[in-house]
Amino acid sequence: MFGDRERIYGTRDAVATVNSHRYFMAASFREAVANRRSVYELSGKSTLSDKDLGELLRFAVKHTPSAYNSQSTRIVLLTGKAHVDLWEIVKQTLRERIRADAFIRTEQKIDTAFASGYGTVLFFEDMSVIAAMQAQFPVYADRFPLWSDQTNAMHQFVIWTMLEDAGMGASLQHYNPLIDDQVKKEWKLPSEWRLIAQMPFGIPTGKPAEKEFEPLDKRIFMFDR
Repeated sequence: MFGDRERIYGTRDAVATVNSHRYFMAASFREAVANRRSVYELSGKSTLSDKDLGELLRFAVKHTPSAYNSQSTRIVLLTGKAHVDLWEIVKQTLRERIRADAFIRTEQKIDTAFASGYGTVLFFEDMSVIAAMQAQFPVYADRFPLWSDQTNAMHQFVIWTMLEDAGMGASLQHYNPLIDDQVKKEWKLPSEWRLIAQMPFGIPTGKPAEKEFEPLDKRIFMFDR
């Protein structure tokens, strides 16, 4: 599998260990961050085994920071039939809510850009953890939901970057809250979990579109006094 990654992305010259499995990094963290993009042309193949995907997720969840070390993020990996079933839930939910002519385009996008991938990572926040933090720190009670979203976003970024670094493409989708109840029912997940995002991934079959950047001097400011 690592040979496939080298064929797609070139020479790998840095190595990191994820538990007992070897995970070959692309090179530098800077390069991995720069290469992370939204990819909408995905095959149903993976550069990593399901076991290695699990280790990747465990590594990311263990080492990604969270507000007050709340560790409120919950991750669900769907592959095989579960991955297909998720996107059928999405299609059925949207079919009931949008015009038939508009749904034709929506279904095509889902089938070719999301369901066509190898798997999907679901990102949740455990709201029971947030409630406990609010009770423990009442002065900041109104901030914990915001900090929870920020925590989840960091997990999304780390996992997305690691998937790209493993030679796969991914994108971030938000069909929540429309699909929340059905997803939790299908996989018997706790009612306290709030679905934040869905990340379909797989070996890319095409390149991402060119990305435009706003001038950095309008986005970054530095002062020494």
